[in-house]
Amino acid sequence: MIQGELTTLGLGRTEERAYEALLAEQADGADELARLLDLPRERLDAALDRLVEHGFARPPDPSDEGDALPHPAAPAAAIRTLIHRRQAELHLKSAELARLRMAADRFAGDAADRGGGRGRVDVVTGRRAIAERAARLLAGAEREVVVLDRPPFTALDVESLLARGVRVRAVLDRSGLTDPGRVRALTGLVGRGLLLRVAPDVPAKLVAVDRRVTLLPPTEAAGPRAAALVAGDGLLCGVLLPLFEAVWERAEPLCAAGDGAAGPAGTAGDGTAGPAGAQRELLALLAAGLKDEAIARRLGVHVHTARRRISRLLESLDARTRFQAGARASSRGWLDG
Repeated sequence: MIQGELTTLGLGRTEERAYEALLAEQADGADELARLLDLPRERLDAALDRLVEHGFARPPDPSDEGDALPHPAAPAAAIRTLIHRRQAELHLKSAELARLRMAADRFAGDAADRGGGRGRVDVVTGRRAIAERAARLLAGAEREVVVLDRPPFTALDVESLLARGVRVRAVLDRSGLTDPGRVRALTGLVGRGLLLRVAPDVPAKLVAVDRRVTLLPPTEAAGPRAAALVAGDGLLCGVLLPLFEAVWERAEPLCAAGDGAAGPAGTAGDGTAGPAGAQRELLALLAAGLKDEAIARRLGVHVHTARRRISRLLESLDARTRFQAGARASSRGWLDG
């Protein structure tokens, strides 16, 4: 019923198995449940404590026996509570990031007033200087580069990183899927090893290298006076990296075009022809990230009809999400022209 859902929300497989057993009332006491799950009692107790801590169960009643098990909460309510908690954490981290960026700007200005002394945060001004600094940081990457990106999108040489064996994880704002050319390039990089996810509202732009230095690209179009921050300070990185992980956790994976057997442009993996005009329009609307109601209005059909058409397209493309459907159709050339 909930396979894989708890691990997605930050709990382990042991907690998931214990929660399923509690829901099914498979055991009368902790010792019996430990034997059923083939777990040491200490490990089961730790898993049950985590379920209670995260709101998936409440402690045994005071009147229960010493071997009594926690009482499981309803899955939907428990998962909603945990999601709301994670969203609140993300909002707090985003607000803290904004405050830190303002503090860094003030710090850099104070340093310049004192004669340009170098601090723990550098301000890099100008499109060319920012590109050169980003290239140097990426050239020094050894283990992992993580990226949050939203408009205006940041140009990074991800292909070179992947070729050197550097792990790259990136979360792209959903608006980045409206350009078929960009989608084809991204799905190609996913096929080479890029770990890419998509989120509807990426809260910041950042590039972190080996968890030691972070680049905050300009949030506006990179003109002559555009400024980026380079943070090597432990406090800043200690906020920025958890922010990335929080956004990464709630984002949707974007699979490679080859997943589900994408074929040459204009054909499906099984050799079938590309979609008709109505299907092509629906695919373009999916790639743009429109909601069901907006898609129905654009197509001039009832929302239930639009949802049925979307379901059929997802099935034909072997896509788990609408973002994947739009990306795979784009990689096949179905959205061109």
